[in-house]
Amino acid sequence: MLATYSLSHNVTLILWALISIAFLIVMIARFKWNPFVTLLLSCLLLGFLAGMKSPDIIKAITSGLGGTLGTIAIVIGLGTMLGKMMAESGGAERIATTLINLFGETRVHWAMMLVGFIVGIPVFFEVGVILLIPIVFIVARKTNMSLLQIGIPVLAGLSTVHGLVPPHPAPMIAIDAYQANLGRTILYSLIVGLPTAIIAGPLFGKIIGRRIQPHPNEELVEQFSSKDTRKLPGFGITLFTILLPVLLMLVGSIASIADPDDSSPLTAIAEFIGHEVIALLIAVVFSFFSLGFSRGFTKDQVSKFASECLAPTATIILIIGGGGAFKQVLINSGVGDAIADIATQAHVNIILFAWFVAALIRVATGSATVAMTTAAGIVAPVLAMNPGANVELTVLATGAGSLVLSHVNDAGFWMVKEFFNMSVAQTLKSWTVMETILSVVGLALALVLSAFI
Repeated sequence: MLATYSLSHNVTLILWALISIAFLIVMIARFKWNPFVTLLLSCLLLGFLAGMKSPDIIKAITSGLGGTLGTIAIVIGLGTMLGKMMAESGGAERIATTLINLFGETRVHWAMMLVGFIVGIPVFFEVGVILLIPIVFIVARKTNMSLLQIGIPVLAGLSTVHGLVPPHPAPMIAIDAYQANLGRTILYSLIVGLPTAIIAGPLFGKIIGRRIQPHPNEELVEQFSSKDTRKLPGFGITLFTILLPVLLMLVGSIASIADPDDSSPLTAIAEFIGHEVIALLIAVVFSFFSLGFSRGFTKDQVSKFASECLAPTATIILIIGGGGAFKQVLINSGVGDAIADIATQAHVNIILFAWFVAALIRVATGSATVAMTTAAGIVAPVLAMNPGANVELTVLATGAGSLVLSHVNDAGFWMVKEFFNMSVAQTLKSWTVMETILSVVGLALALVLSAFI
């Protein structure tokens, strides 16, 4: 009798959660309400339906929002500054041209995948697209290759990093929620991410590039092509600046593994500089010199770059915070535990479960970051009840699920459509299929890797 009541109560909580998520989807997708406001309203709806007291709902919202943004807001701000310095100095262009010269024109699409992968490390997907789209146009015209054969690999590289590779904010959210090891997650993300980006990028791009040949706005192409030539920064210093935060995080993780008791002062120092906030702060300050002052920019110009790039991140930060609030209400209302109980009784594979939950939210809301944040709140209790599960691969599975089936409710869908001057149908056949390949291949490789570690 008690078991029946418990199951009924769990099912009821999950039903309330589904109603709240449906409300979130309809208000954002159908009525075009602001996602942040809608997320907060969904928090209230779920809290009241689940029987939470008003003060408890407010506490869950504020603690969830604040807890999520405590680190992520700093990561976003510093990452955006690093991306801005890379753009203003010409560092992104230097990376692209060097790799193109290295690979040759016949394999330029492979180079462009690496460009997207590298440039995507410190910046959000949308920022990476804006940084690299001029290079895509120029390379496509110079090599007479299909625009999609050049562009899809770039998009695949950017999107893979966005969903799978720390220190990007979305994977960092799951790492924090699951208490995953940062160094191991970075290692596994490269093992899974690079083959995934190759399959969805150069390989798929070559196929779809033959079938869909969009023609971008000629005035836009001419504008990018006719820019004044400038002396670009060196490839080595640009690459080192972009990869500096990742290298510092790896140093911290290696020190933690080598000295788990923190017995050495050097370990404490390595762990300090390896923290994502400190690592990014060091990289940003370094970029002021390596890509700023050394390039002839004045103190006022560097300060202006660092300040003006933050305004566009406000919406992103608020939406992430709203997702964190919804995640906390899911946990405090008991929905997370209810799903954990049912999933545990059903003996669900935790990696598949994490991917499936993130995929559902991604398709529903259109946001990979919201999908990652919300799924982390649902999956974390299940993961806690499965001590033998591989936490780091669960992070990757959640990230892979958050990339699946981008369609008309995703801002990235429209950005790609407009920049490449494609129809909705063409965008679905190219961009949406590419994102789904990334998601499914990422999941498959995570499952394969789980069999060996």
